[in-house]
Amino acid sequence: MTDLKSSTLLIELKGVGETRSRALAQAGFVTVADLLFHLPFRYEDRRQQSTLATISEPGRYSTRGRLSGLKRVRVRRRNLSLVRGWIEDGTGRLPVIWFNRPYLINQVQEEAEYALYGEVRWREAGPEMINPTCERIGEQSSEQGIVPVYPAVAGLGGSFVRRLVRQVIASLDPLTLADPLPPYLRERRSLPSLGEALTVLHRPGQDAELTTLEEGGSRAHARLAYGEFLELQVELGFLRGYETRQEKDHRYRLDPGLRQVLVDILPFRLTGAQRRVLKEISTDLSAPFPMLRLLQGDVGSGKTIVAVMALVMALESGLQGAFMAPTELLAEQHFQTLFSLLKERYRVALLTSSVTDPRRVRTDLADGTVQLVVGTHALVQEDVEFARLGLAVVDEQHRFGVAQRRYLQRKGKQPDLLVMTATPIPRSLAMTVYGDLSLSVIDELPPGRLPVETSVVPARKRRNLYEWLRQELADGSQAYVVFPLIEDSDQLIAESIATMGEELRRRLGGIESAILHGRIPVDERDEIMARFRQGDIRVLVATTVIEVGVDVPNASIMLIESGERFGLSQLHQLRGRVGRGRRQSTCVVVHGSLTADARRRLEVFSETNDGFRIAEADLQIRGPGDLLGTRQSGVPLFRVADIIRDREWLERARLDAEELIRGGAPGDHRQFLGRLRRRARSRYERFAGG
Repeated sequence: MTDLKSSTLLIELKGVGETRSRALAQAGFVTVADLLFHLPFRYEDRRQQSTLATISEPGRYSTRGRLSGLKRVRVRRRNLSLVRGWIEDGTGRLPVIWFNRPYLINQVQEEAEYALYGEVRWREAGPEMINPTCERIGEQSSEQGIVPVYPAVAGLGGSFVRRLVRQVIASLDPLTLADPLPPYLRERRSLPSLGEALTVLHRPGQDAELTTLEEGGSRAHARLAYGEFLELQVELGFLRGYETRQEKDHRYRLDPGLRQVLVDILPFRLTGAQRRVLKEISTDLSAPFPMLRLLQGDVGSGKTIVAVMALVMALESGLQGAFMAPTELLAEQHFQTLFSLLKERYRVALLTSSVTDPRRVRTDLADGTVQLVVGTHALVQEDVEFARLGLAVVDEQHRFGVAQRRYLQRKGKQPDLLVMTATPIPRSLAMTVYGDLSLSVIDELPPGRLPVETSVVPARKRRNLYEWLRQELADGSQAYVVFPLIEDSDQLIAESIATMGEELRRRLGGIESAILHGRIPVDERDEIMARFRQGDIRVLVATTVIEVGVDVPNASIMLIESGERFGLSQLHQLRGRVGRGRRQSTCVVVHGSLTADARRRLEVFSETNDGFRIAEADLQIRGPGDLLGTRQSGVPLFRVADIIRDREWLERARLDAEELIRGGAPGDHRQFLGRLRRRARSRYERFAGG
């Protein structure tokens, strides 16, 4: 095939008919360009051919010979089937085993010669080659050198994908591919062109460094990762411009009178980090364009009081404020905190699905009688209107989708927005996911806070643990005991409140305890929390409804059952419910059987109280996909870039994107910027509702 182009449809390639074309299209592969960006996930080093006689130790080998004695072996466990046989090359004979490849029995011809590449292990009976690739010598699929191995696509195996890619590489000069990256940036960052990078990754040279290729550390990988990061950062820059391009029609009164009000309201002296962040927020509020700021801080760092100060700035300026939380319990907690701090100075209301007179609250919001409203998703309902919304605060932003945030913004005319999270986010992830927001970080805990002592124990020690808990409670402590489930489940192996929680309450005997979870009516829930704060209830047996926002200084014990069922950041959030008073606090995690990831999570959790270290470890263990939460609607997935591996390239891309948007970059980049501007506009309209 000749004159192949990047826009050529895959159906025009040899071996791709109507059926395969449809399957590929459903998987997102329509053109040659789509295929070229489907990169190998590993490489096989077939540069060195080994005779069987020279294989003397475990390792990965490339060899060739004739196959004989193939037979299928059935294994009862999990319907696993094995194919066993031998490879012979005249210098020796080596047993070979394949897993779940029964078709080899009918495909292999004993008189033909085959190339095998795979791992050789030593068993008691001697060496054995495990699940090697098997390609007949002389066939198109048989290759030597450094051979790329591709993920399957739409049910089509990796070897078929490799044949397609090789067909494309043979018929299309990748060096002729249009490179969207501005040339001056390639030169600045010493990166190859797009075509050069793709060529290296699909057809490595004989002198290529295999480890570098497999770890994604080559300059070719860097070019593709940097390109993806740059486009995202430019797009986020445009998106921020769309969100802040119109001047707000409200202004803030930031004068000595306001400062005195803030001093009167503050129950304690702010830390240096809190003062710095409050200054960043007040600077944004006094600007003519709306604030878009993410406030990030570890559990207990004092984000809420900073948000209260910002809201007071709005209320003292004749504006309304809104504080949105992800759960009713958290909204109720924030309402109580705000009400106690602000006393009778402002009219504060709560709006959730459980309030007794939501219509009255909505009416008072619409006519301006209510100055500050605290609520859940109920705040973004169509029938909620504000007289003059100036500042919206969104707590635990990662639990909301970007669309919900925009709906709240649309309740006013260009209101300022402060989003908060007590889940520390690694800088690389924040730049990727929240790149349209300015970032403030409270990286200092209030003075006098003692680090929580943390231990991890197996379930078999539960009896001793419960006895220790009884002794601590006798000394005046209060405790949370958290379970992942309310009731037993057929799908999950984990302890529940219904069984182990009730068993614990029986063991504690006369010690007052209560159960708290999301199914309990709101009035009863409020009463339980009030009695726990007052110390009448000594043990709160709960689900993760107490994960954020609950502040009971006398509670000094956090016991987490089935800790292997919780994520690392969630464990850290739960631990943050204690350590808020003067008593030394303790967190104990009880676990059942552990996977490798669960073991690593609990090891990290027991080693540090630093939320940012925990966030970095969580990112490495789980990867970014699971951490994006609902925010990932609207965040493009990377095909090549890895925000852990390539974080330095992300930082470089951010700096270069700022230069491009400011207009200070040399050369003509109108086409590059125009494409990304249109993409940003489309995303903005999709989530802003037009």
